[in-house]
Amino acid sequence: METYGLIGFPLKHSFSSKFFNKKFKEEKIDAEYLNFEIEHIFDLRKILLFNPHLKGLNVTIPYKEAVITFLDDISPVAKEIGAVNVIKIERSFGDTYGYKLIGYNTDYIGFKESISPLINPKYHQSALVLGTGGASKAICKALDALAIKWSYVSRQAKENSYTYEMLTPEVITENNIIINTTPLGTFPSVENYPQLPYSSLTPHHLLYDLVYNPSETVFLKKGKEMGATVKNGAEMLKLQALAAWEIWME
Repeated sequence: METYGLIGFPLKHSFSSKFFNKKFKEEKIDAEYLNFEIEHIFDLRKILLFNPHLKGLNVTIPYKEAVITFLDDISPVAKEIGAVNVIKIERSFGDTYGYKLIGYNTDYIGFKESISPLINPKYHQSALVLGTGGASKAICKALDALAIKWSYVSRQAKENSYTYEMLTPEVITENNIIINTTPLGTFPSVENYPQLPYSSLTPHHLLYDLVYNPSETVFLKKGKEMGATVKNGAEMLKLQALAAWEIWME
């Protein structure tokens, strides 16, 4: 039986396991999908060693950038983004422990396809990207492809970025797309949310949250209260998973 899985820490509630195991059953493929919760990226070697039938991995927080040093090859898009969320494992014929790891980024595909129908060129010309982790890099790459200017927002001051304290009503007015790439608001800590001047939001704003559990975070709820268009990360998650499936099955 072939094995696929997810590496990350922590892995409290995995969409991927349910999604892929259901898809294997529907497609009548003799395979299973497992969660590999690892406290350090170096534990990836143990997973590969003790799971000789492992053919593919998804990568989530906090390893989307750290995993790159373990790869033998990386797709041009993932290399440009600087983050990987899908690994294809090519096994050497007749060699249980011989393998080649190839990295891809399907977060870029999922986000771009998910947000595109919501973009109104009249209003949505610049964005604030909350968070600077591996997921945010794919989001920024997609925004570049959509010809939307963007700025990072992080807790610490960085070049060409805002801190949350710098988000004045004027900054919010100038950026009609706000994307949360942080885990703030994820179950069970559903009361958490990014600190923004939400009263400055308008019906011309678009708020997108990569968090999908709960389906409506406080971030999205506050946006909706001001008339903004809101969307969670459930569709993006499904689209990036389907793109990962195509990579593994080709």
